[in-house]
Amino acid sequence: MMSNTYYLAVDIGASSGRHILAHLENGKIQLEEVHRFYNGNDDADGHKVWDTKRLFSEILAGMKKCAEIGKIPVSMGIDTWAVDYVLLGENDHLLAPCFAYRDSRTAGMDRKVSEIIPLHELYRRTGIQKNPINTIYQLTAQKEADPDILLKARSFLMVPDYFHFLLTGVKKQEYTNATTTQLVDPVSCKWDLPLIEKLGFPKDLFGDLSMPGETAGNLLPEIRDFVGYDLRVVLPATHDTGSAVMSVPSNADHVLYISSGTWSLMGCELLKAETGEDAEAANFTNEGGYDHRFRFLKNIMGLWMIQSVKKEFEAGYEYEGRSDADDFGFANLCALAEKETISSVIDANDSRFLAPSSMIAEVKAACRESGQQVPETPWQIARVIYRSLALCYKKTAEEIEALTGQSYDTINIVGGGSNAGWLNELTAEVTGKTVLAGPGEATAIGNVGAQMIADGVFSGLAEFRNSVYQSFGVKTYRP
Repeated sequence: MMSNTYYLAVDIGASSGRHILAHLENGKIQLEEVHRFYNGNDDADGHKVWDTKRLFSEILAGMKKCAEIGKIPVSMGIDTWAVDYVLLGENDHLLAPCFAYRDSRTAGMDRKVSEIIPLHELYRRTGIQKNPINTIYQLTAQKEADPDILLKARSFLMVPDYFHFLLTGVKKQEYTNATTTQLVDPVSCKWDLPLIEKLGFPKDLFGDLSMPGETAGNLLPEIRDFVGYDLRVVLPATHDTGSAVMSVPSNADHVLYISSGTWSLMGCELLKAETGEDAEAANFTNEGGYDHRFRFLKNIMGLWMIQSVKKEFEAGYEYEGRSDADDFGFANLCALAEKETISSVIDANDSRFLAPSSMIAEVKAACRESGQQVPETPWQIARVIYRSLALCYKKTAEEIEALTGQSYDTINIVGGGSNAGWLNELTAEVTGKTVLAGPGEATAIGNVGAQMIADGVFSGLAEFRNSVYQSFGVKTYRP
């Protein structure tokens, strides 16, 4: 039995985007990638920015391909990375570039914010970890550099909200991504307007928050004519991690997960935000999730480090014994890293690895400064990174157990990083916990899951998660 009802997830990460169609076949969720495209920061006037115009053209191109292959979805939703936003003026035009979170304009903004509200109080009010990339610091940077733009702004939209607006003409501020601004009250699940006013941001920019599963609207006539059909635009958890965690294939009461991709987001689900001093000291965050759950997690630098190293070697970074035949693919890097013997490790969560001019040079420097063997080949550098990530996972798991009072014997790893077999083995070995890896396309699955629940295909999150397990299964790694 196969359903001809298709749902489209547009999942845009920091390095790539993809359109994935989903439908049910014999009771199982089936996925089909119909379009993939590059993403990355551009440099403009000394800043790192996102080319939203190009990204939106790719969104439309992928939608058009659905018509070309005769698989027209009944609904779609867009998820992206968190914290980045656009400001729209009187006529809905962009007032400034869509700055990327790795841009240096937020340097020193934590001090500016702390002069207005102590960081301890800020954490108590929002439950969001201090991170220089957070929207609160980006908006402060905007206020410091050019406050007139904030005054001229008539709309504030996170990146996926903006794309949904371009499709439908309807402006919705979706809850899960909004929480990453560090401007949302975790008790009321609404914007903290007194905090917003205190910081000097125009409160009129912050309206009612919409929950995943809500319909934004149908396509604008010009969009419908271009792609060749109409559909409903349904809000997923527009923060990609929110969608990924939706598809963790477990309904256990206490689940430890890692959403593994550009970032490694490691945590558990809570029904109430944990904003105590111990959680703050450990730099944990309480991001909004589907069904008013909280993703109590820590940001770990993640596979961004491997992605950066891969890119540098592919661009011609020299090392002894380099061959034109060398394969710098993720699978080969991981496989050959396992065969190396270098024992050096670094603090993978050190801010020095956030946006270095050369990740290779930075990893080498960190090893040199700590008196350890300096890696030279791609495989040695990959080994240092993978082992360092596993140690970060171990420390974070111990912190979660201490903060929640729960013990966990299993870690569910979802997302692209779940395909890194040796890293999964390392994680099981170092943490002493069983690792369940998969599904790899967790974000897209969670995206379509919100649409399918809204369409009545599943009764709720529990039934959807059962279907994810039945449809995709997991690969088990034991300590």
